[in-house]
Amino acid sequence: MNPDEWESLCDGCGLCCLEKIETEAGEVFYSDVACKLLDTKTCRCSDYKNRSKRVKDCIPLSVEDTAPFEWLPSTCAYKLIHNGEDLPAWHPLISGDKQTVHTSGISVKNRVISDDPKGEWTILQKMSD
Repeated sequence: MNPDEWESLCDGCGLCCLEKIETEAGEVFYSDVACKLLDTKTCRCSDYKNRSKRVKDCIPLSVEDTAPFEWLPSTCAYKLIHNGEDLPAWHPLISGDKQTVHTSGISVKNRVISDDPKGEWTILQKMSD
């Protein structure tokens, strides 16, 4: 898979850009706090090229390093493809429309806040497979 094909797998949901809490048992919970670089109205990174330099916890995903896939949501195309599963009907590569991830309610668009300086998080949902 070339870099453009790899990047096209991202559906733009923004879930990977949320602050996460992992328990000792390996359960991953996503908060409603987004990375400071995530535009919460578009679910796009405001500095994608430099994201891992600007945000120390940012983990760029690559086809060569699949270890980070474990914490990704079950709807993530990178994880689905890695596990040999099909993309859902709402995925932009299937629907042909970049908005279906938002209209189907999968994305965090307009549902999260950006970097709460008080550190007060609300758990949106438990992510487990």
